[in-house]
Amino acid sequence: MKSLLLSFSLLFLSVFVYATNVEPGNKKINVTQSNIGWKGYKFTKSHEGTLKFKSGNLEFKGNQLVGGEMVVDMTTLTNTDMAAGSGKEKLEGHLKSEDFFGVEKYPTASIKFTKVTANGKAGEYQITANVTIKNKTKEIKFTANVKDGNANAVLKLDRSDFDVRFGSGKFFDNLGDKAISDEFDLNVSMKY
Repeated sequence: MKSLLLSFSLLFLSVFVYATNVEPGNKKINVTQSNIGWKGYKFTKSHEGTLKFKSGNLEFKGNQLVGGEMVVDMTTLTNTDMAAGSGKEKLEGHLKSEDFFGVEKYPTASIKFTKVTANGKAGEYQITANVTIKNKTKEIKFTANVKDGNANAVLKLDRSDFDVRFGSGKFFDNLGDKAISDEFDLNVSMKY
């Protein structure tokens, strides 16, 4: 009986040690409490809205951020500066269409950190990452603040890098005031 109890204890201990050492330092993001605010610009106005995460995690070594990877659910793209029935649904449909992000064919986008460097201030990092939208990948750099279960960053992307052409002066001539800026902003707010 003692040997059976000892064997069971050793088995439990080895399973516990293995389970606590699997992916040390990985913290899943809370997708229900995390989101991305977006803002796009036209000649005389702008529009903004939100996106949700499908999944993601941040990787830590001790208290230092060393990596991360997130998947964005592009089907959750919404507009927040227009009221329902006042063009909101039309704009959302257009942004989800092949003219912009083609969410039926490309339902997710992703960001994967390739280099993380501490900036010298507690929780502040310079991050190099690969962003993939519509199966096109572009390396970007940005600053993030990551501490106490919260991660925040502001990213500026150029939609033409991801073959989002509608109303772009890089692809079409003589658009005048109908041109849509190629740059758009993402304000990332994550809980982990």
